[in-house]
Amino acid sequence: MRAEAGCSGGDWARMPLLFSYGTLQDDQVQLTTFGRLLRGERDELPGFEPSLVKIDDPHLVATSGKTHHANATHTGRRESRVSGTVFEITDDELTAADRYEQRAAYKRIAVTLASGQQAWVYVHADGPAGPSS
Repeated sequence: MRAEAGCSGGDWARMPLLFSYGTLQDDQVQLTTFGRLLRGERDELPGFEPSLVKIDDPHLVATSGKTHHANATHTGRRESRVSGTVFEITDDELTAADRYEQRAAYKRIAVTLASGQQAWVYVHADGPAGPSS
């Protein structure tokens, strides 16, 4: 779930990869959550399909103008795919993403993307956990 990134002195560090199919792709959400715009590449999450989760918090509905959150539901079917973007982020940014997603009852799970990269993705905590590691 990490990508190699060059560091000073020729050392290599590992940066977490985060796959987003929802609001973490939005510029304003990135600026608010991470303090910067992320650079990413399009990818897909196989074995999952897009779904929606009802927002129960009336304040969040009022401020966001949305009644549902995007979600990815594990199906296990190879033909099922969720499109999104994979981002390289720092450990601190992963912690910030955890805080952002936990407010909406999402949990982070490890997945393998269509590109073969290992990444983190957030799915609703009440849904299936996804593939076993």
